[in-house]
Amino acid sequence: MDLRVLTYFLTVAREGTISKAAEVLHLSQPALSKQLKSLEEDLGVQLFERGNRGITLTADGIYLQNRGNEILSLVDSTTSNIQKNNVIGGDIFIGGGETQAIEYVAVILNDLINHYPDITIHMYSGNADDIKNKIDKGLLDFGLVIDPVEKQKYEYIRLPQSDCWGILVNEHHPLTQKEYVCPNDLLNQPLIISNQSLVDNQLAEWLGQNLSHFNIVGTYNLLYNASLLVKKGESVALCIDGIINTKDNGLKFIPFSPPLTSSINIIWKKNQLFSNAANLFLQKVTQQ
Repeated sequence: MDLRVLTYFLTVAREGTISKAAEVLHLSQPALSKQLKSLEEDLGVQLFERGNRGITLTADGIYLQNRGNEILSLVDSTTSNIQKNNVIGGDIFIGGGETQAIEYVAVILNDLINHYPDITIHMYSGNADDIKNKIDKGLLDFGLVIDPVEKQKYEYIRLPQSDCWGILVNEHHPLTQKEYVCPNDLLNQPLIISNQSLVDNQLAEWLGQNLSHFNIVGTYNLLYNASLLVKKGESVALCIDGIINTKDNGLKFIPFSPPLTSSINIIWKKNQLFSNAANLFLQKVTQQ
């Protein structure tokens, strides 16, 4: 697939009409329409539904749009890193879950930014499943993931920090009278839990029984939106400490008893060939 034509397609998808996209691309409408028709013929699928008011992406068009943006992002980062290989510069792509350990990584990243102005940091937020998927596709150099997570196919470094589990409730919830919560305190509560793979097993082990015995009313991949649900109702979010600022926020975090902690790791693809900027980041991490 010609990257130039892929760019044309993504521009039309973004602008919503061929006429607007033609203006952005400085092409005539007939020339752009011909390129899009040729792309559809090459792929053997219909990418657009054409109407009087514009175009609508088909299911194949939506798929190509999502993957096309990933392809161009990867091309841009690769080109940038190659062009800057003669200096300490280029792009570092790093993703992370919600954890206070990001402050540990932030110290290293800020040091690199201050000393090497040709380095650009790109950060992505997501749970461990999201992060691993983007590392596998080459869209991230490194990922900050919270155990439990499968790491067999990655290189990784375990960070000195660990995260503490507990619950997040609104300030009027009856459980706020407790300094700690134990499994029995949660038996009849409407619970919201992380949808990260393997977390169910960790929580079930702490709770002492299968999660099916509890009232699971929802899941989350990032805690912020779930915290708003908690704040406005009676739900209880099982989460790690320090992600949501509870001071004067109408929320309270209560730790588990017995304590439940999770290790934090930086992972990257085995046999990965890094830019010199990414190599320098890894060197700084291993020296800590």
